Amino acid sequence: MSVSISGFSKLSKSEKMDWLTKTYFSNSKKALRVLRQYWNQDDKLQQLHDEFIENTISNFYLPFGVAPNFLINGKIHTIPMAIEESSVVAAASNAAKFWLKRGGFKTQVLSTTKIGQVHFMYHGSRKTLQKFFDVVKPQLLQDAKPITKNMEQRGGGITSIELRDKTADIAGYYQLHAAFETLDAMGANFINSCLEQFAKTFQKEAQHFSDFSEAEKNIQIVMSILSNYVPDCLVRAEVSCKVEDLNDNKNISGEEFAAKFIQAVNIAEVEPYRAVTHNKGIMNGIDAVVLATGNDFRAIEAGVHAFASKEGRYSSLSHAKVEDGVFTFWMEIPLALGTVGGLTGLHPLVKLALKLLQQPTAKELMQIVAVAGLAQNFAALRSLTTTGIQEGHMKMHLMNILNQFEATNEEKQLLTAHFKTHTVSHNAVGDAIKKLRVMSNGND
Repeated sequence: MSVSISGFSKLSKSEKMDWLTKTYFSNSKKALRVLRQYWNQDDKLQQLHDEFIENTISNFYLPFGVAPNFLINGKIHTIPMAIEESSVVAAASNAAKFWLKRGGFKTQVLSTTKIGQVHFMYHGSRKTLQKFFDVVKPQLLQDAKPITKNMEQRGGGITSIELRDKTADIAGYYQLHAAFETLDAMGANFINSCLEQFAKTFQKEAQHFSDFSEAEKNIQIVMSILSNYVPDCLVRAEVSCKVEDLNDNKNISGEEFAAKFIQAVNIAEVEPYRAVTHNKGIMNGIDAVVLATGNDFRAIEAGVHAFASKEGRYSSLSHAKVEDGVFTFWMEIPLALGTVGGLTGLHPLVKLALKLLQQPTAKELMQIVAVAGLAQNFAALRSLTTTGIQEGHMKMHLMNILNQFEATNEEKQLLTAHFKTHTVSHNAVGDAIKKLRVMSNGND
Protein backbone atom coordinates (compact mmCIF):
# COMPACT_ATOMS: atom_id res chain seq x y z
CA MET A 1 0.00 0.00 0.00
CA SER A 2 1.41 3.37 -1.04
CA VAL A 3 0.13 6.24 1.09
CA SER A 4 1.27 9.86 1.23
CA ILE A 5 0.23 12.68 3.52
CA SER A 6 0.66 16.44 3.32
CA GLY A 7 1.59 18.47 6.40
CA PHE A 8 2.38 15.48 8.61
CA SER A 9 4.96 17.41 10.66
CA LYS A 10 2.32 20.02 11.54
CA LEU A 11 0.00 17.45 13.12
CA SER A 12 -0.10 17.00 16.88
CA LYS A 13 1.49 13.90 18.35
CA SER A 14 -1.93 12.28 18.84
CA GLU A 15 -2.98 13.10 15.28
CA LYS A 16 0.25 11.60 13.91
CA MET A 17 -0.33 8.41 15.85
CA ASP A 18 -3.98 8.17 14.80
CA TRP A 19 -3.12 8.59 11.12
CA LEU A 20 -0.21 6.16 11.31
CA THR A 21 -2.04 3.35 13.13
CA LYS A 22 -5.27 3.65 11.13
CA THR A 23 -3.36 3.75 7.83
CA TYR A 24 -0.88 0.92 8.37
CA PHE A 25 -2.36 -1.43 10.98
CA SER A 26 -5.49 -3.58 10.78
CA ASN A 27 -5.73 -3.43 14.57
CA SER A 28 -5.09 0.25 15.18
CA LYS A 29 -6.05 0.07 18.86
CA LYS A 30 -3.40 -2.59 19.53
CA ALA A 31 -0.76 -0.57 17.64
CA LEU A 32 -1.66 2.50 19.70
CA ARG A 33 -1.31 0.50 22.91
CA VAL A 34 2.18 -0.65 21.91
CA LEU A 35 3.32 2.89 21.07
CA ARG A 36 1.92 4.32 24.31
CA GLN A 37 3.37 1.45 26.33
CA TYR A 38 6.85 2.86 25.71
CA TRP A 39 6.04 6.42 26.70
CA ASN A 40 7.61 7.76 29.86
CA GLN A 41 5.01 8.18 32.58
CA ASP A 42 6.78 11.37 33.58
CA ASP A 43 5.32 13.93 31.13
CA LYS A 44 8.31 16.25 31.44
CA LEU A 45 10.73 13.42 30.64
CA GLN A 46 8.60 12.32 27.69
CA GLN A 47 8.58 15.86 26.34
CA LEU A 48 12.38 15.91 26.57
CA HIS A 49 12.56 12.74 24.47
CA ASP A 50 9.95 14.06 22.03
CA GLU A 51 12.15 17.07 21.36
CA PHE A 52 15.32 15.11 20.58
CA ILE A 53 14.11 14.44 17.02
CA GLU A 54 11.20 15.26 14.70
CA ASN A 55 7.88 13.40 14.34
CA THR A 56 8.30 11.53 17.63
CA ILE A 57 5.48 9.10 18.43
CA SER A 58 7.12 6.86 21.04
CA ASN A 59 10.47 5.73 22.46
CA PHE A 60 12.56 2.77 21.31
CA TYR A 61 14.28 1.23 24.32
CA LEU A 62 17.56 -0.68 24.46
CA PRO A 63 18.71 -2.59 27.54
CA PHE A 64 21.11 -0.56 29.68
CA GLY A 65 23.60 -2.81 31.43
CA VAL A 66 27.00 -2.63 33.10
CA ALA A 67 30.22 -4.60 32.84
CA PRO A 68 32.25 -4.43 36.10
CA ASN A 69 35.87 -5.17 37.03
CA PHE A 70 37.68 -3.30 34.26
CA LEU A 71 41.16 -2.45 35.48
CA ILE A 72 42.40 0.38 33.23
CA ASN A 73 45.78 1.97 33.95
CA GLY A 74 45.52 0.82 37.55
CA LYS A 75 41.99 2.12 38.14
CA ILE A 76 38.84 0.00 38.40
CA HIS A 77 35.88 0.92 36.21
CA THR A 78 32.33 -0.35 35.82
CA ILE A 79 31.42 0.34 32.20
CA PRO A 80 27.85 1.20 31.09
CA MET A 81 26.64 -0.49 27.90
CA ALA A 82 23.45 0.04 25.87
CA ILE A 83 22.90 -2.87 23.48
CA GLU A 84 20.33 -5.51 22.56
CA GLU A 85 22.62 -8.34 21.45
CA SER A 86 22.86 -11.37 23.71
CA SER A 87 26.23 -12.17 25.32
CA VAL A 88 27.97 -8.83 24.64
CA VAL A 89 27.85 -7.56 28.23
CA ALA A 90 28.63 -11.02 29.61
CA ALA A 91 31.58 -11.44 27.25
CA ALA A 92 33.00 -8.01 28.13
CA SER A 93 32.61 -8.78 31.83
CA ASN A 94 34.36 -12.12 31.45
CA ALA A 95 37.26 -10.51 29.60
CA ALA A 96 37.51 -7.83 32.30
CA LYS A 97 37.63 -10.51 35.00
CA PHE A 98 40.25 -12.50 33.06
CA TRP A 99 42.61 -9.52 32.73
CA LEU A 100 41.90 -8.17 36.23
CA LYS A 101 44.19 -10.93 37.53
CA ARG A 102 46.84 -10.28 34.87
CA GLY A 103 47.56 -6.56 35.21
CA GLY A 104 44.49 -5.17 33.48
CA PHE A 105 44.32 -2.95 30.42
CA LYS A 106 46.88 -0.31 29.50
CA THR A 107 45.77 2.63 27.38
CA GLN A 108 47.24 5.75 25.83
CA VAL A 109 45.74 8.58 23.79
CA LEU A 110 48.09 9.05 20.84
CA SER A 111 46.45 12.12 19.28
CA THR A 112 43.19 14.09 19.36
CA THR A 113 43.10 15.98 16.05
CA LYS A 114 39.77 16.27 14.20
CA ILE A 115 39.32 17.27 10.58
CA GLY A 116 36.99 19.50 8.59
CA GLN A 117 37.02 20.53 4.94
CA VAL A 118 35.71 23.22 2.64
CA HIS A 119 35.21 21.59 -0.76
CA PHE A 120 35.32 24.00 -3.69
CA MET A 121 35.75 24.23 -7.45
CA TYR A 122 38.27 26.54 -9.10
CA HIS A 123 39.26 26.58 -12.76
CA GLY A 124 42.38 28.65 -13.09
CA SER A 125 46.09 28.80 -12.30
CA ARG A 126 47.07 26.52 -9.40
CA LYS A 127 50.03 28.76 -8.66
CA THR A 128 47.81 31.84 -8.39
CA LEU A 129 45.35 29.96 -6.14
CA GLN A 130 48.19 28.97 -3.81
CA LYS A 131 49.38 32.57 -3.70
CA PHE A 132 45.84 33.69 -2.83
CA PHE A 133 45.57 31.09 -0.07
CA ASP A 134 48.88 32.22 1.46
CA VAL A 135 47.58 35.80 1.50
CA VAL A 136 44.07 35.02 2.78
CA LYS A 137 44.98 32.41 5.42
CA PRO A 138 45.45 34.94 8.28
CA GLN A 139 42.09 36.48 7.40
CA LEU A 140 40.40 33.06 7.49
CA LEU A 141 41.64 32.56 11.03
CA GLN A 142 40.82 36.13 12.08
CA ASP A 143 37.24 35.99 10.79
CA ALA A 144 36.69 32.75 12.72
CA LYS A 145 37.80 34.33 16.02
CA PRO A 146 34.27 35.00 17.31
CA ILE A 147 33.58 31.26 16.91
CA THR A 148 36.90 30.02 18.28
CA LYS A 149 37.32 32.45 21.19
CA ASN A 150 35.79 30.29 23.93
CA MET A 151 37.40 27.10 22.63
CA GLU A 152 40.81 28.80 22.53
CA GLN A 153 40.40 29.99 26.12
CA ARG A 154 40.04 26.33 27.12
CA GLY A 155 43.12 25.32 25.13
CA GLY A 156 41.52 24.18 21.86
CA GLY A 157 40.72 25.70 18.51
CA ILE A 158 41.98 25.55 14.93
CA THR A 159 45.40 23.91 14.80
CA SER A 160 46.09 24.14 11.06
CA ILE A 161 44.57 24.96 7.70
CA GLU A 162 46.00 24.09 4.29
CA LEU A 163 45.06 24.17 0.62
CA ARG A 164 44.81 20.75 -1.01
CA ASP A 165 44.83 20.15 -4.76
CA LYS A 166 42.44 17.30 -5.67
CA THR A 167 42.31 17.99 -9.41
CA ALA A 168 43.84 14.59 -10.17
CA ASP A 169 40.59 13.09 -8.91
CA ILE A 170 38.06 15.65 -10.17
CA ALA A 171 38.82 18.51 -12.57
CA GLY A 172 38.87 21.83 -10.71
CA TYR A 173 38.39 20.28 -7.27
CA TYR A 174 40.27 21.76 -4.28
CA GLN A 175 39.91 21.72 -0.50
CA LEU A 176 40.58 23.87 2.49
CA HIS A 177 41.67 21.09 4.85
CA ALA A 178 41.56 22.18 8.50
CA ALA A 179 42.54 20.45 11.74
CA PHE A 180 40.88 21.16 15.09
CA GLU A 181 41.28 20.45 18.80
CA THR A 182 37.87 20.39 20.49
CA LEU A 183 38.87 19.11 23.96
CA ASP A 184 35.94 17.46 25.79
CA ALA A 185 33.39 18.34 23.09
CA MET A 186 32.84 16.10 20.09
CA GLY A 187 32.88 19.45 18.32
CA ALA A 188 30.73 18.89 15.24
CA ASN A 189 28.85 22.19 15.50
CA PHE A 190 32.02 24.11 16.36
CA ILE A 191 33.94 22.65 13.40
CA ASN A 192 31.09 23.17 10.92
CA SER A 193 30.63 26.78 12.04
CA CYS A 194 34.34 27.47 11.51
CA LEU A 195 34.26 25.85 8.07
CA GLU A 196 31.26 27.85 6.91
CA GLN A 197 33.01 31.03 8.00
CA PHE A 198 36.14 29.98 6.09
CA ALA A 199 34.01 29.51 2.97
CA LYS A 200 32.42 32.96 3.28
CA THR A 201 35.75 34.70 3.79
CA PHE A 202 37.44 32.72 1.01
CA GLN A 203 34.79 33.64 -1.55
CA LYS A 204 34.58 37.28 -0.44
CA GLU A 205 38.34 37.88 -0.45
CA ALA A 206 38.71 36.21 -3.86
CA GLN A 207 36.68 39.06 -5.36
CA HIS A 208 39.38 41.55 -4.30
CA PHE A 209 42.50 39.54 -5.15
CA SER A 210 44.21 41.45 -7.94
CA ASP A 211 46.16 38.47 -9.32
CA PHE A 212 42.94 36.63 -10.16
CA SER A 213 41.33 37.06 -13.55
CA GLU A 214 37.59 37.76 -13.50
CA ALA A 215 36.93 34.07 -14.23
CA GLU A 216 39.29 32.92 -11.46
CA LYS A 217 37.43 35.00 -8.90
CA ASN A 218 34.40 32.76 -9.42
CA ILE A 219 35.24 30.20 -6.73
CA GLN A 220 32.33 27.80 -6.25
CA ILE A 221 31.89 26.47 -2.73
CA VAL A 222 30.39 22.97 -2.94
CA MET A 223 30.08 22.24 0.79
CA SER A 224 31.68 22.88 4.17
CA ILE A 225 31.57 19.93 6.57
CA LEU A 226 33.56 18.07 9.20
CA SER A 227 34.94 14.62 8.43
CA ASN A 228 34.11 11.57 10.52
CA TYR A 229 37.37 10.03 9.35
CA VAL A 230 39.71 10.91 12.21
CA PRO A 231 42.92 8.87 11.82
CA ASP A 232 44.73 11.40 13.99
CA CYS A 233 42.23 11.17 16.87
CA LEU A 234 43.76 7.92 17.99
CA VAL A 235 43.82 5.79 21.14
CA ARG A 236 45.77 2.61 21.91
CA ALA A 237 44.56 -0.15 24.25
CA GLU A 238 46.45 -3.34 25.09
CA VAL A 239 46.74 -6.28 27.45
CA SER A 240 49.78 -8.45 28.06
CA CYS A 241 51.03 -11.22 30.31
CA LYS A 242 53.44 -14.14 30.31
CA VAL A 243 52.31 -16.88 27.97
CA GLU A 244 52.10 -19.45 30.77
CA ASP A 245 49.70 -17.14 32.64
CA LEU A 246 47.18 -17.46 29.80
CA ASN A 247 46.34 -20.96 30.98
CA ASP A 248 42.78 -20.59 32.17
CA ASN A 249 41.43 -23.78 30.64
CA LYS A 250 42.57 -27.26 31.68
CA ASN A 251 42.06 -28.51 28.11
CA ILE A 252 44.54 -26.11 26.51
CA SER A 253 47.95 -24.82 27.60
CA GLY A 254 48.90 -21.15 27.59
CA GLU A 255 51.29 -21.78 24.71
CA GLU A 256 48.66 -23.51 22.58
CA PHE A 257 46.07 -20.85 23.39
CA ALA A 258 48.45 -18.03 22.41
CA ALA A 259 49.35 -19.77 19.14
CA LYS A 260 45.74 -20.36 18.12
CA PHE A 261 44.71 -16.85 19.21
CA ILE A 262 47.47 -15.21 17.16
CA GLN A 263 46.57 -17.34 14.14
CA ALA A 264 42.97 -16.17 14.42
CA VAL A 265 44.10 -12.52 14.49
CA ASN A 266 46.48 -13.08 11.57
CA ILE A 267 43.62 -14.49 9.50
CA ALA A 268 41.57 -11.35 10.21
CA GLU A 269 44.55 -9.24 9.13
CA VAL A 270 44.66 -10.80 5.65
CA GLU A 271 41.10 -12.03 4.95
CA PRO A 272 38.47 -9.27 4.56
CA TYR A 273 35.54 -11.69 4.93
CA ARG A 274 36.83 -12.61 8.38
CA ALA A 275 38.02 -9.07 9.19
CA VAL A 276 34.53 -7.60 8.85
CA THR A 277 33.08 -10.01 11.42
CA HIS A 278 36.18 -9.70 13.60
CA ASN A 279 35.85 -5.90 13.67
CA LYS A 280 32.08 -6.11 14.13
CA GLY A 281 32.83 -7.88 17.40
CA ILE A 282 35.06 -5.00 18.45
CA MET A 283 32.27 -2.58 17.59
CA ASN A 284 29.83 -4.58 19.74
CA GLY A 285 31.75 -3.32 22.74
CA ILE A 286 32.52 0.14 21.38
CA ASP A 287 29.03 1.00 20.12
CA ALA A 288 27.43 -0.12 23.39
CA VAL A 289 29.50 2.36 25.42
CA VAL A 290 29.25 5.10 22.79
CA LEU A 291 25.45 4.81 22.89
CA ALA A 292 25.32 4.71 26.69
CA THR A 293 27.39 7.92 26.89
CA GLY A 294 25.32 9.84 24.32
CA ASN A 295 27.88 9.87 21.52
CA ASP A 296 27.37 9.32 17.78
CA PHE A 297 27.92 5.63 17.06
CA ARG A 298 27.26 6.09 13.31
CA ALA A 299 30.16 8.54 13.07
CA ILE A 300 32.38 6.20 15.08
CA GLU A 301 31.45 3.20 12.89
CA ALA A 302 32.14 5.07 9.64
CA GLY A 303 35.50 6.40 10.84
CA VAL A 304 36.64 3.10 12.31
CA HIS A 305 35.85 1.06 9.20
CA ALA A 306 37.58 3.62 6.98
CA PHE A 307 40.61 3.33 9.28
CA ALA A 308 40.50 -0.46 8.92
CA SER A 309 40.91 0.08 5.16
CA LYS A 310 43.69 2.67 5.32
CA GLU A 311 46.28 0.37 3.72
CA GLY A 312 44.05 -0.26 0.69
CA ARG A 313 42.47 -3.47 1.98
CA TYR A 314 40.01 -3.98 4.82
CA SER A 315 41.86 -5.58 7.73
CA SER A 316 41.74 -6.37 11.44
CA LEU A 317 41.77 -3.47 13.87
CA SER A 318 43.44 -5.58 16.57
CA HIS A 319 46.78 -7.37 16.59
CA ALA A 320 48.54 -10.00 18.70
CA LYS A 321 52.07 -11.33 19.19
CA VAL A 322 54.37 -13.27 21.50
CA GLU A 323 57.84 -11.85 22.14
CA ASP A 324 60.27 -13.09 24.79
CA GLY A 325 57.57 -15.26 26.31
CA VAL A 326 55.10 -12.38 26.68
CA PHE A 327 51.71 -12.41 24.97
CA THR A 328 50.45 -8.98 23.85
CA PHE A 329 47.07 -8.14 22.34
CA TRP A 330 46.47 -4.55 21.26
CA MET A 331 44.53 -2.16 19.11
CA GLU A 332 44.92 1.41 17.86
CA ILE A 333 41.59 2.93 16.88
CA PRO A 334 40.23 6.38 15.97
CA LEU A 335 37.55 7.62 18.38
CA ALA A 336 36.19 11.18 18.24
CA LEU A 337 34.14 11.40 21.43
CA GLY A 338 32.71 14.09 23.67
CA THR A 339 31.67 14.38 27.30
CA VAL A 340 30.06 17.82 27.05
CA GLY A 341 27.39 19.11 24.67
CA GLY A 342 24.85 17.12 22.68
CA LEU A 343 22.89 14.56 24.71
CA THR A 344 25.51 14.42 27.47
CA GLY A 345 23.76 17.12 29.47
CA LEU A 346 20.20 16.24 28.44
CA HIS A 347 19.52 12.51 28.49
CA PRO A 348 19.07 11.30 32.10
CA LEU A 349 20.66 7.89 31.47
CA VAL A 350 23.58 9.46 29.61
CA LYS A 351 24.21 11.74 32.59
CA LEU A 352 24.03 8.70 34.87
CA ALA A 353 26.43 6.75 32.65
CA LEU A 354 28.99 9.55 32.73
CA LYS A 355 28.67 9.81 36.51
CA LEU A 356 29.19 6.04 36.71
CA LEU A 357 32.45 6.58 34.79
CA GLN A 358 33.34 9.35 37.28
CA GLN A 359 32.80 12.21 34.81
CA PRO A 360 35.60 11.35 32.36
CA THR A 361 37.25 13.82 30.05
CA ALA A 362 36.98 13.09 26.33
CA LYS A 363 40.49 11.56 26.43
CA GLU A 364 39.53 9.32 29.35
CA LEU A 365 36.35 8.25 27.58
CA MET A 366 38.36 7.39 24.45
CA GLN A 367 40.44 5.01 26.54
CA ILE A 368 37.44 3.40 28.26
CA VAL A 369 35.60 2.87 24.97
CA ALA A 370 38.69 1.38 23.31
CA VAL A 371 39.09 -1.05 26.22
CA ALA A 372 35.47 -2.18 25.85
CA GLY A 373 36.14 -2.96 22.19
CA LEU A 374 39.37 -4.82 22.88
CA ALA A 375 37.77 -6.79 25.72
CA GLN A 376 34.88 -7.83 23.49
CA ASN A 377 37.30 -8.92 20.76
CA PHE A 378 39.40 -10.90 23.22
CA ALA A 379 36.32 -12.69 24.57
CA ALA A 380 35.10 -13.58 21.07
CA LEU A 381 38.49 -14.88 19.91
CA ARG A 382 38.94 -16.81 23.13
CA SER A 383 35.62 -18.58 22.54
CA LEU A 384 36.29 -19.15 18.84
CA THR A 385 39.68 -20.76 19.44
CA THR A 386 38.62 -22.91 22.41
CA THR A 387 34.97 -23.92 22.96
CA GLY A 388 33.49 -22.36 19.82
CA ILE A 389 31.33 -19.24 19.66
CA GLN A 390 27.93 -20.93 19.79
CA GLU A 391 28.25 -22.57 23.19
CA GLY A 392 28.28 -19.32 25.12
CA HIS A 393 26.32 -17.22 22.63
CA MET A 394 23.38 -19.58 22.30
CA LYS A 395 23.10 -20.07 26.04
CA MET A 396 22.83 -16.30 26.39
CA HIS A 397 20.33 -16.29 23.51
CA LEU A 398 18.21 -18.95 25.24
CA MET A 399 16.09 -16.41 27.11
CA ASN A 400 15.20 -14.63 23.86
CA ILE A 401 14.03 -17.92 22.35
CA LEU A 402 12.01 -18.77 25.46
CA ASN A 403 10.35 -15.36 25.30
CA GLN A 404 9.44 -15.99 21.66
CA PHE A 405 7.58 -19.10 22.86
CA GLU A 406 5.99 -17.01 25.65
CA ALA A 407 7.45 -19.31 28.31
CA THR A 408 6.23 -18.90 31.86
CA ASN A 409 8.70 -18.20 34.68
CA GLU A 410 8.43 -21.84 35.77
CA GLU A 411 9.14 -23.07 32.23
CA LYS A 412 12.11 -20.70 31.97
CA GLN A 413 13.55 -22.06 35.21
CA LEU A 414 13.17 -25.71 34.14
CA LEU A 415 14.47 -25.20 30.61
CA THR A 416 17.42 -23.07 31.70
CA ALA A 417 18.50 -25.96 33.91
CA HIS A 418 17.89 -28.43 31.05
CA PHE A 419 20.05 -26.52 28.55
CA LYS A 420 23.02 -26.29 30.89
CA THR A 421 23.88 -29.76 29.57
CA HIS A 422 22.21 -29.65 26.13
CA THR A 423 22.94 -27.76 22.93
CA VAL A 424 20.80 -24.66 22.46
CA SER A 425 19.06 -24.11 19.14
CA HIS A 426 15.69 -22.66 18.20
CA ASN A 427 14.36 -26.10 17.22
CA ALA A 428 15.74 -27.76 20.34
CA VAL A 429 14.12 -25.18 22.59
CA GLY A 430 10.85 -25.48 20.68
CA ASP A 431 10.83 -29.26 21.06
CA ALA A 432 11.74 -29.06 24.74
CA ILE A 433 9.02 -26.56 25.61
CA LYS A 434 6.47 -28.58 23.63
CA LYS A 435 7.33 -31.75 25.57
CA LEU A 436 7.25 -29.86 28.83
CA ARG A 437 3.78 -28.51 28.09
CA VAL A 438 2.50 -31.93 27.02
CA MET A 439 3.76 -33.39 30.30
CA SER A 440 2.28 -30.50 32.26
CA ASN A 441 -1.13 -30.91 30.57
CA GLY A 442 -1.01 -34.64 31.20
CA ASN A 443 -0.49 -34.03 34.91
CA ASP A 444 -3.43 -31.64 35.14
